[in-house]
Amino acid sequence: MIKRTLYFGNPAYLKTQNEQLVFESPETGETKQVPIEDIGLLFLDHQQITISQALIAKLLANNVAFITCDNTHHPTGMLLNLDGNTLQSAKFTAQVEATVPLKKQLWQQTVSAKIINQAAILEWHRMPVKNMYNWAAAVKSGDSENHEATAAAWYWKNVFPNFPDFRRERFGPPPNNLLNYGYAVLRAIVARSLVGSGLLPTLGIFHKNQYNAYCLADDIMEPYRPFVDRIVVEITRMNGKFLELTPTMKKQLLAIPATDVKIKGEKSPLMVAVQKTTASLAKCFEGKSRKIEYPEFVKLQ
Repeated sequence: MIKRTLYFGNPAYLKTQNEQLVFESPETGETKQVPIEDIGLLFLDHQQITISQALIAKLLANNVAFITCDNTHHPTGMLLNLDGNTLQSAKFTAQVEATVPLKKQLWQQTVSAKIINQAAILEWHRMPVKNMYNWAAAVKSGDSENHEATAAAWYWKNVFPNFPDFRRERFGPPPNNLLNYGYAVLRAIVARSLVGSGLLPTLGIFHKNQYNAYCLADDIMEPYRPFVDRIVVEITRMNGKFLELTPTMKKQLLAIPATDVKIKGEKSPLMVAVQKTTASLAKCFEGKSRKIEYPEFVKLQ
């Protein structure tokens, strides 16, 4: 079952009662309840939201990814639980002891899957993509020739036809703001699923920034990024150059967990696919498999 994404963008008091999240609006007096076990992601996007410690504890016990936003309405922090899997200690050990050759092979698979999904979007745009598929096939162990960067340069040059001078920069002009927001949602989904699979989101297979608590999440989300890009492309088509983050745009980006993807030959919501990906990664660390299961696009129309 796909978990729900809850977004709160107005003043609210959040507490728990009878295993429910209870929402009270100080503005309208309205009260609503949601079973905590149904929640996957929780976004708090207002400076006047109060949440009880009892609710925080229950959310984390149910492996809810709890995201807070700053006063510019962009995600700025995330809480995850510390006890996401019954075999956590054994899985941590397998992850920590993973060999360098294994991690290089896993990164090779990751980069190749990412480039193939980027190519699918360009193909949807009717752009030439033979070079992308050639780069995807040529990725070596550890991506020693950096085909990821080569493909990215071509991809970002062509993915937004309405923005021919676009450059992907975190603090760059729109639609970078939409990509940042969508990637933050995606990162939360992946980090939550890694914890649920008994893995440490901090220890990456490629990313190694000592200041980054989610290096593994940043690795594993790479082939999923084009699914965010596709939504952002659709937003730019509808809004032209007017790309200040609106509630409607946020709603579209918060629907990322329910986006249809294809994994292992079957259609699946993205959030469920991520769970299959992280479970397959855990098997790789444990020596039970040599392949990470990554998603593909359902036929783009």
